[in-house]
Amino acid sequence: MVRLGKLTDYGLVLMTCIARGQELPLRTARDLAVESRLPLSTVSKLLKQLLQNGLLTSHRGTKGGYFLARDPRDISVVEIIAAIEGPMALTECSTDVTGLCNLEPCCPIKTNQQIINQAVRGVLDKITLSDLVQPMRLTNIKDARGRVVPTIASGRIQ
Repeated sequence: MVRLGKLTDYGLVLMTCIARGQELPLRTARDLAVESRLPLSTVSKLLKQLLQNGLLTSHRGTKGGYFLARDPRDISVVEIIAAIEGPMALTECSTDVTGLCNLEPCCPIKTNQQIINQAVRGVLDKITLSDLVQPMRLTNIKDARGRVVPTIASGRIQ
């Protein structure tokens, strides 16, 4: 099963909370923990990772806190995942690092795995933080050959 880690799931929740509250000047870790219903220690850890990866900006001091480094429309889901998990890859051979798998030199599906990884990454790259703050649904459209293709709809993505 391909699965995002719990921290990544929480990171997406946390970033969505921050995006929803953009009218607020700064958000403290404590405020975000209450709003997201995540433990303060988890929120603090995630804020540090998201800050280090350039998705958040912070101000120190008694009136300090966190805010998005860019507009939510300019932050993709794949960026958030990479900030917490590292570069996104469905399989070891889908990364730029060689030698992670013993089958790599003779794998008959390595290229196909890389293509699948690029397709999944491409979809997640098109979904932005602004898409996550509103309800999304899966709809079907037909391609040029008349085949049904599932498509995410959130008012912007299709």
